[in-house]
Amino acid sequence: MSFPLSHRSSSLFSSFSSAVLDAHGWDSGWAESFAPYAAQGLVPGRVVRVDRGQCDVATADGTVRADTAFVTPHDPLRVVCTGDWAAVDPEGGDPRYVRACLPRRTAFARSTSSKRSEGQILAANVDHAVIAVSLAVDLDLGRIERFLALAWESGAQPIVVLSKADLVPDPTGLSYLVEDVETVAPGVQVLPLSSATGEGVDVLSGVVAGGTTVLLGVSGAGKSTLANALVGQDVMAVQAARDIDGKGRHTTTTRNLFVLPGGGVLIDTPGLRGVGLWDAETGVGQVFSEIEELARACRFHDCAHESEPGCAVAAAIEDGSLPVRRFDSYRKLLRENQRLVAKTDARLRTEILKDWKRKGAEGRQAMELKRGRVR
Repeated sequence: MSFPLSHRSSSLFSSFSSAVLDAHGWDSGWAESFAPYAAQGLVPGRVVRVDRGQCDVATADGTVRADTAFVTPHDPLRVVCTGDWAAVDPEGGDPRYVRACLPRRTAFARSTSSKRSEGQILAANVDHAVIAVSLAVDLDLGRIERFLALAWESGAQPIVVLSKADLVPDPTGLSYLVEDVETVAPGVQVLPLSSATGEGVDVLSGVVAGGTTVLLGVSGAGKSTLANALVGQDVMAVQAARDIDGKGRHTTTTRNLFVLPGGGVLIDTPGLRGVGLWDAETGVGQVFSEIEELARACRFHDCAHESEPGCAVAAAIEDGSLPVRRFDSYRKLLRENQRLVAKTDARLRTEILKDWKRKGAEGRQAMELKRGRVR
């Protein structure tokens, strides 16, 4: 549904609108958010690359280099990121600084691999999250579920691309692979694609046109090749994956934003070694929506789906309608996410500790009853 623009919003949009900004996704909403900075004489732009305290920003007058020293907070989720809309010093400053970033509409984040359990922002203001999965190696459904949980949590619409489809010449075999992924990706389009032959590229181009798309996946998934195919030129260096395990060589080292010829923009990202969750409970629920639906039919609202009577989840596992692997993955991701959140939430840590003590006491009591020591 569309709504009429206010005179002020329309005026702001017209004041800053340009071919460059419009191509990068500038709209009346961003113009409205930028109004306070316009009054300070700053200019709007979109961050297309970040590298060690510096960033490239696409402005109406072209791409400029800017320093991020004024917007480097202690929270790693608030640092300047590719995809951000920024308020930048006008022409003439040396160096020019990013003075502020506009509030993000969406943000794709994960936990870092460090022991400090920090979040890392990968891309901002994203409409679509394309998860590239290589068919050159065996499918890892658990990893796909992780990517999907983060994508749903970010607020973007996920799409799973099965890259290197030309390596599966048997149409029947390819359709089975697509079906396998569809079972773990409810509500998500699964698209087999080959950058080498062009199969599926036009379809994906049509899906992502007109918005911002982030391209995600592990090394060797064919992201850089796919980025080149979508952009229509060799903007990313490409190296062959190792034959022994299909892993790539991290040809992409920074997150880069490109304008697509059919409309919209693409953010390419380096291959991810780890796909750690970051406060993604809602995203996990979205990925495993069929389990959450079953849980609502359990006799007890706090059912742990272990040995409780009237457990709809256990019944589905028993009759084969819910695969054990799927349920184990669901519980694993929920526990991982809970542990991560607990490290930064003292109240939740206390609740978890109480729950552990309660379950321990119940277990000891059950053992005593079994041994006949309690009547």
